[in-house]
Amino acid sequence: MSINFTKAIVSQLQREIAELESKSMDEKNKKDKALSKINQLQRDMKISQSHNDLSSKMTRVNKLEEEIKNSNRLQADLSKQLVTKKALLEKNLSK
Repeated sequence: MSINFTKAIVSQLQREIAELESKSMDEKNKKDKALSKINQLQRDMKISQSHNDLSSKMTRVNKLEEEIKNSNRLQADLSKQLVTKKALLEKNLSK
């Protein structure tokens, strides 16, 4: 395999790895924000007076928890892809 071809593969893998790491960090930030919002809503629920207000906040908490689950799934998928890409990169760098 030619050096130029290997360099092209390595460059592409490095770009893909950087993109996956960026996506993973974005998902982590989304998850952190959702957790922060949940904590704030839970504090607000303690002082909530109306039933409607409490119900609304509980619904919002449930939606945020669902977002966190989705984010965790996506982060797991991204992590698997990262491991695969990094293994390919190592394989190509060792040539």
